[in-house]
Amino acid sequence: MSIQDRLNSLDITLPTPPKPAGAYVPCVRCGSEIFVSGQIPVQDGKVTCSGKVGSDVDLETAQEAARTCILNGLAALQAELGNLDVIKQIVRIDVFVNSAQGFTDQPQVANGASNLLQDIFGDAGIHARMAIGAAELPLDVSVEIALIARV
Repeated sequence: MSIQDRLNSLDITLPTPPKPAGAYVPCVRCGSEIFVSGQIPVQDGKVTCSGKVGSDVDLETAQEAARTCILNGLAALQAELGNLDVIKQIVRIDVFVNSAQGFTDQPQVANGASNLLQDIFGDAGIHARMAIGAAELPLDVSVEIALIARV
């Protein structure tokens, strides 16, 4: 089954890739690896989830924000590669969570992204990861995710 077929079966449509918010590019290829810049939860140019997870934002909403970040990252990959079927492995994701004081469930937030990648790519979606609590994130978003894929 192609990745597009899997996306269709999951009722997922990739968004238009977000434009960079600064002096960087969405993806950089280095040999067989593609590094995707940090993606935030934006849809149609608007932030969909902001504030601190654990006080302003609940766990379920933060997990959905993590899914949005991954979909934006996949849209950037598709724009760079032309076809997601050339991805052999999602190597690693780095998940940054705008965390309220005392919030320690960053791995649970990251599961929103990890589970989606496994649903889409199967075994090739199983990856290494970091889940990090941050005091602040750009635009006060709740989650930001960077990823590395092997083609």
